[in-house]
Amino acid sequence: MAVLKVKFTRTKRDKLAQILWILNWVSVITGVILFSLGLFLKIEIKKRSEMMAKGEINSVPNMLISVGVIACIINFLGGKICYDCSDTNKFSRWRLVLLPYIVCTFCFTFCILVGAVMCYTMRNELEESLYLGLRDAIKFYKDTDIPGRCFLKKTIDLLQIGFQCCGNNGFRDWFEIQWISVRYLNMVSTEVLDRLKSNVDGKFLVDGVPFSCCNPNSPRPCIQYHLTNNSAHYNYDFMMEELNIWMKGCRQALLDYYTDIMRSIGLTVLIIWLFELCVLIGVRYLQTAMKTVLLLGDPECESDGWLLENSFVETAKYNFNIIKNLGKANQISTISEMNDPNMDVQTANYGPDNVPSKSIPTASQT
Repeated sequence: MAVLKVKFTRTKRDKLAQILWILNWVSVITGVILFSLGLFLKIEIKKRSEMMAKGEINSVPNMLISVGVIACIINFLGGKICYDCSDTNKFSRWRLVLLPYIVCTFCFTFCILVGAVMCYTMRNELEESLYLGLRDAIKFYKDTDIPGRCFLKKTIDLLQIGFQCCGNNGFRDWFEIQWISVRYLNMVSTEVLDRLKSNVDGKFLVDGVPFSCCNPNSPRPCIQYHLTNNSAHYNYDFMMEELNIWMKGCRQALLDYYTDIMRSIGLTVLIIWLFELCVLIGVRYLQTAMKTVLLLGDPECESDGWLLENSFVETAKYNFNIIKNLGKANQISTISEMNDPNMDVQTANYGPDNVPSKSIPTASQT
């Protein structure tokens, strides 16, 4: 029994074909939107690629870009097919193409759904990439004279100022690395030498942060050094001075920024998927209705359209059997009491070696 069967008159079929023709052109625009969203996300990730470890972060924008291009091609072809389906004679040329087109479009809409889901599941991969990338970038903050790293100080300073953050997980990350270049250390100072000797790795560590961590909203001048030493500053308590420097880590700030972008993109892609699914259902109804018209042979008659010709269970079993039997066409049957088909040939029980003696002609005696 057909699933969701609908009866169509000639007028309804023509209107459905016209509506689908328009919707397919709208779908071309949605394909451009998907392409633009993927390109936008790729550019946003590229802007701060120095802060991210190499990984599969670009898989989401790349998929959106690919799906957008495919959407434009598929829906352009779909618009042409739906326009011709209003005429029975023109439909005949697409009759064999339409079902494979619907199958391909179904797979395409599934890819759109996967893209929407990936936008929401990308957070964990992005968080790990940001953690590793920021950790390495902060380590190279002091290397302003080394080619390939000299730009990182400016990049991190702009990042901390723009996103109002400090460090990777927080401002204490700067306490664990040497972020001041040796070039700017007074190597004859007793304090500097003591700090270098007190560290196992010979690093100059201070309880201070770069200027870019300072919060301009602080009512007092920014305190960058001796942040945890209350006695080093007048009327100062580092546990209470939350406005002095940014408390949020840059990893969390960037993660929140990209999460908001991906949620917005994911919602847009999900809406596009629902729209494409509706168009696909309409095309399926049009294809089955026109197929019925060809079988009846009367362009003016009423025809039935459906989503599935049989029930879901029967359709699933049928497709499963097709997949199951793939590759078995060339296999030789091994059923008992059955010989090789190439050898199973009926042979006569007589021949040159077993012809009855009576049937052998004898030479006449003269």
